[in-house]
Amino acid sequence: MELILKQDVPNLGFKDDVVSVKPGYGRNFLIPQGFAQLATPSAKKVLAENLKQRAHKEAKIVADAKEKAEALKALEIKITAKAGGEKLFGSITNIDIADALAKSGHEIERKFITSGIVKRTGKYSATVRLHRDVVVELAYEIVAEN
Repeated sequence: MELILKQDVPNLGFKDDVVSVKPGYGRNFLIPQGFAQLATPSAKKVLAENLKQRAHKEAKIVADAKEKAEALKALEIKITAKAGGEKLFGSITNIDIADALAKSGHEIERKFITSGIVKRTGKYSATVRLHRDVVVELAYEIVAEN
């Protein structure tokens, strides 16, 4: 079953992608939730026209995302957390990284940050998706609170 995604769906595709899924997944989840619509020939023509009109706007968005990616690469992020030795009392997640980025002046939603759960001090890296074409590796360090 071919569908056109109306918004980004994790592990499936991005907005305006034409994807092929099993019929039950499309009929019972994606279409009723408003995540997708059927990819009929007329819907594909409308999509192609919309993408053509949006192409130059998309170029500006990608340029802005690349500029923001360069700014993020230059950042040195240190997250302080309570720790006993090297082991943290609790953990560091995407929320903490998003808060640290917000303090440094870069507002990024936490759903675009992929890092995993960290439970020890040290240097780590997270993946930040600014655009479907622009993904940046963000290095950060977790230090123990004195």
